[in-house]
Amino acid sequence: MEGKIKRILDVSNLIQKKSLFLFGPRQTGKSTLVEQLTDETFALKWNLLKGKLRLQIQSNPSYLTEQVELFDLRDCTIFIDEIQLCPELLNECHLLIEERNIRFLLTGSSARKLRSYGTNLLGGRAWERHLHPFTFAEVGNNANYNLPFIFEHGLLPSMFFSTDIEEDLSSYIGTYLTEEISAEGTARNLGAFSRFLRTAALTNGQLLNFSNIASDSQVPVQTVKQWYKVLEDTLLGFMVEPYTAGKKRKSVSTSKFYLFDIAVARTLQNIAVPSEGNEEFGEFFEQLVCMELKAWISYKSPRSRLTFWRTTSGNEVDFCLDDSLAIEVKSTDSVTDRHLKGLKTLREEEIFKRYIVVCREEYPRKVDGIEILPWKYFFESLWKEEIAGVNQKFVQEVQGHTFSCE
Repeated sequence: MEGKIKRILDVSNLIQKKSLFLFGPRQTGKSTLVEQLTDETFALKWNLLKGKLRLQIQSNPSYLTEQVELFDLRDCTIFIDEIQLCPELLNECHLLIEERNIRFLLTGSSARKLRSYGTNLLGGRAWERHLHPFTFAEVGNNANYNLPFIFEHGLLPSMFFSTDIEEDLSSYIGTYLTEEISAEGTARNLGAFSRFLRTAALTNGQLLNFSNIASDSQVPVQTVKQWYKVLEDTLLGFMVEPYTAGKKRKSVSTSKFYLFDIAVARTLQNIAVPSEGNEEFGEFFEQLVCMELKAWISYKSPRSRLTFWRTTSGNEVDFCLDDSLAIEVKSTDSVTDRHLKGLKTLREEEIFKRYIVVCREEYPRKVDGIEILPWKYFFESLWKEEIAGVNQKFVQEVQGHTFSCE
């Protein structure tokens, strides 16, 4: 089933123009995406998970150039999977780009090992893109695209179609710890890192307090800061920085951290699928919106910046997209005036163009200049680049149609 899903990221178009690093967490579908390309796309395909090939390259990195010269390859594309396993290959890639105008598609789970090896990621001769878990634009029409299912399975392609989800999620986290962390020597004490990882999950989407997290993880504060960097580098999560351009109120300077997938977060927290009304239900709903915004920025608007706004006195808006959108996320199916407090306070700064509440109501509406949008409608509008007020076209579309709030 995974191979039948059309992904938003258009790799075939990108590699016609320039070499490309394609990074993404494990099982986001990088290999499947490449397999969808025609056989004629690549003059040469290498999978560095093959031990014999990897040993050959590690002992003789020029083996790549030797094969290129054997077939006299020029003005073509070469695919190398799991490039982080042989970072020494990048020097060869660099020369072949310069001398033979060869383009490379280089995939891997992260750039951490490449950078630690001292390589420069081809010095601007290649673009870098990230593949994210499924988005609404990719699976929004799937019958399973609803909140209970997403909270249980998450949006990793392999987990979305899993028939034994709890076992598969546990295995996924175990593989991450052994192959990404232990095998690379990122953390000498895997037990301590596991404690930290669970604590990071329990504080998912909250203001970071390194001292408290260090205490709960039983490691020094500096180690906690280093390990958050590891989570970012291995693409298991990302920071959302505070928006600090407001003039009328002092903003906090502390960041938030979100794990890259809801079901992975739930498994690390060791909790069941939350039901409506639970605190975790609201937290996961907020994370879902955050993930969609993060993916949209990555695929459609790489120069955009996702932040959040929170003042030292406690006023808060969940997400800000550049200086354009202020977005409050509420898991309720009935938005009232009290849910608008943060947006109204932020509006006094006179910075943002639009103010939006993403919620589980059935129909979009507008109250006192604030748009109240069903979450699926918001996602659909985001990908269609129609994030605006309720327009006449949409009013006509929703007649006789309901956006499920589940």
